[in-house]
Parts: sequence; structure tokens; C-alpha cells
Amino acid sequence: MSHEHRRPPADCPACRSELLVTRLSCTACGTEVTGSFTTCPFCAQDAADRALLELFLLSRGNLKEVERRLGVSYPTARARIDAMIDRLGLRSQERRRLETLEALARGEIDVDAAMAAIGEAD
Repeated sequence: MSHEHRRPPADCPACRSELLVTRLSCTACGTEVTGSFTTCPFCAQDAADRALLELFLLSRGNLKEVERRLGVSYPTARARIDAMIDRLGLRSQERRRLETLEALARGEIDVDAAMAAIGEAD
């Protein structure tokens, strides 16, 4: 029995809300497990983004190394990483953290509130 591995859709085709994984099955014995499972935002990316993420990690976050390995200019390497960050929705988390730290620096919130807000953003 051959099983094709396809990426599941990340969003509901009807309303665009996030989909929840509720069933897993074993291809060898047919055992099925049902429940509510979290998904991996990195796994939902296309093959090109997963390859770029792997290259970025293997380069230990060094964009000059990413540039060299891809054979592109530094601005192009940076733009590809930035676009992947946007597709993963990480930029909005980054912005929330920065806004929280700025509010803390202005004295608008205390350290406990900042820690709670940053913890919720993760």
C-alpha cells in the first residue's frame, strides 16, 4: 500500500480559520488515534521554505553564509528570510514583544505584566 505524503492545508477552505488536526493513523498497521493535536507551523511550509529554514539553521543564522550557499546577494538572502518570517506569522509576534518592552521602558507596565505578555505571545 503506497501512501503519498502531502501537506495538509493550514486554513479552512470555507472561512480561512486555522484547522486543527484531530486524527492520526499508522500506515503500517492501521491504528488510528483521535484527539486535538497542535500543528507545526514550520512543517506546514512548502518545500522551498523548509529547505531555506534548514540552510539558515545549518548556517547558524549567518546570512553571509546563506548568501554564499544560495549564490545570491546579501539583500536577496535577507529578503528570502524576511519573506519566510512573514509567511510563518512571526513578525507580528516580534512586534508584540517589542511593543511590550517599550511599554515596560516607559513605565506603563511592570516587569510581571511584561513577562506575562511576552509569555502569551509565544
